[in-house]
Amino acid sequence: MSTETPRRTDVEPPLLTMTRTTPTRLWNDSADPGELSAAIGWGAVGATANPVIALAALRANGPRWRERLSALAAEHPRATESELGWLAVEELSVAAAALLEPAFRASGGRDGRLSIQTDPRLWRDPERLVEQALHFDGLAPNIVVKIPATSAGITAIEEVTARGISINATVSFTVPQALAVGEAVERGLQRRKAAGHDVSGMGPVCTIMVGRLDDWMKVAAEKAGVTLDPGYFEWAGVAAFKRAYQLYTERGYRARLLSAAFRNHMHWSQLIGGDVVISPPFGWQKRLNSSGIDAVPRMDDPVAPEALKALYQQVAEFRRAYEPAGLTVEEFDGFGATRRTLRQFLTAAADLDALVRDVLLPDPDKERTAS
Repeated sequence: MSTETPRRTDVEPPLLTMTRTTPTRLWNDSADPGELSAAIGWGAVGATANPVIALAALRANGPRWRERLSALAAEHPRATESELGWLAVEELSVAAAALLEPAFRASGGRDGRLSIQTDPRLWRDPERLVEQALHFDGLAPNIVVKIPATSAGITAIEEVTARGISINATVSFTVPQALAVGEAVERGLQRRKAAGHDVSGMGPVCTIMVGRLDDWMKVAAEKAGVTLDPGYFEWAGVAAFKRAYQLYTERGYRARLLSAAFRNHMHWSQLIGGDVVISPPFGWQKRLNSSGIDAVPRMDDPVAPEALKALYQQVAEFRRAYEPAGLTVEEFDGFGATRRTLRQFLTAAADLDALVRDVLLPDPDKERTAS
C-alpha cells in the first residue's frame, strides 16, 4: 500500500493566482504555440522571444520546420540563408500573436502582445533597427518589437515609439539602462502625441534580464578576487529591478518593466504585486506552479540588507548597475552583461543560418552512401 500523500489537484496554480489578484502580468518566454497555449491557461497575456529562444523553438519542431524552410526556399529562390531563417521566425511569431489577440483586444493594446526581436547584428545601427522594427510591426496588430538597450538602440527606441510602434527593450540589465529606455519612450510618446496621434493603445515594456545580471556579478567578483556568500549574488537582479521600479513609479514612466532570464524563484516571487510583467520560460512556469510558494505581493519588500550591502561595497560592477547614474548611455555597450548577451545572440543568429544551410545544402560527407 502506498504511503505517499496524494497531490492535491484543486489548488489554484500560483501563476494564475498572481494574474487574478495582482496587477502583475504573466508572459511566456517563448513563441512556441504549444507552450504559449498552456501558459495562457495560467493567465499569460503576452509572449517574448530572443534569437536563442527562437532557434530552440525551431529545433524543437525540427521535421516540421525543415519542411517549411524547404518550401520557403522554393518560394524565395534568391533569399539568403539569413533571410530564410528570419522568414521562419516571423511565421512562428505571427502564429503566436494570433493566440494573444483576445487579450490584446480586451486590454485595449496594453497586453496581448507578441515580442519579436530585431536582428542582433544590427545593435550598432539605429537606422536599420528602425527599418526592421517598422517591418515587424506590420506582421500583426499586436506585435511589440524588441530593440537592444545599446547606445544605438536607445536612439532607435525613441524614433520607433514616435512612429507608433510599441517596443520591448532587451539586452538590458541595469538601472541606468532602464531609466534611459523609460526616458526614450516618454520622448517618443510625447512626439507622437504632439503629432496628433492617440498613444493610449500602445504597450511599451523594458526588460531587465535579472538572471543575466546575477551571472555577470559572479563573473565580475571572480575576476576581482572578491568572495561573498554565494546567496548574495542571487539578489543582484532583484535589487536592480526593485530600484528601477521605484524610480519608474516616481517619474511616471508609461513603459512597464519586465523580468526575464530566470535563475531562481525570486525573479518571480520578489516582484509580485508591481505593475510589471514577469516572463519566465515555460519550464520555470511549471516549476513555479508546483513550488508551493504563495503568490502574494512582495514588490515593496526590501532586498536582503546584508546582500545589498555586500554587493554594493565589494562589487564595483554592481554599483554601476544599481546606481541611476552608474553608467552613461555611451557605456552601455561595454558593460559586461551586454557584451556577453550580444555575443550569445550573435552566435544564435549564426546557428540559425547554419540550420537553414543544412536544409538547403546538406553536408554530403554525412550522408549515407547507397549500398
